[in-house]
Amino acid sequence: MSPPTLPETIIPMLATTDLKQALFLEREASFFRLRGGYPIPLAGATWWAILGTMGLYLHNRNLWIFLAFVTSGAIFPLALLYARLFKIDFMRDKTSVTDALFPAFTAMLLFWPIAISAFWTYPQLVPLILAIGMSMHWPVIGWTYARTAIYTAHSVIRAIACFLLWNWFPSTRFTLLPFTVSAIYLATVAAILIASAPSRQKQSPASQ
Repeated sequence: MSPPTLPETIIPMLATTDLKQALFLEREASFFRLRGGYPIPLAGATWWAILGTMGLYLHNRNLWIFLAFVTSGAIFPLALLYARLFKIDFMRDKTSVTDALFPAFTAMLLFWPIAISAFWTYPQLVPLILAIGMSMHWPVIGWTYARTAIYTAHSVIRAIACFLLWNWFPSTRFTLLPFTVSAIYLATVAAILIASAPSRQKQSPASQ
């Protein structure tokens, strides 16, 4: 008489559970190893602070928008510079979920036709579109680090704050709005650093 075996439907379920757990542990390990990739939001905070400063002194709003478009690509090299300074080599760190980043960034970039169209028709909309559009990939980034809540909260708070400022304080669209985005970035960096502290890793399931 052959020994009892698990039903065939249970075996794939167990394999899926093990895979999900292994994937979570790998994502969480990456979060602690790279400190949540904080050089990237730190670069974002720097860029938005520069935009806010430009808004104070550059009264030609079309020029402000043009410079914002042209310099938006500077966020990534600035993040690389911060990564080198703080020894967070996120570019060489590869995990099983790294491939999710390309479609996430691609989806985020799809807001650009809206921003350019706004520039041609109603330039006042551009700061709001940039502020919300450039945060659309954050929930996915958070998932890759097994910390979806922190990164999603950044996007949601940023969208709400910018929506309120744009609609009820129109005179701040090129000044306080970008400064607010910069402040939200800095608050997020602080939250990431606290959550990824080495002392927290000892309490995480990945270290057990």
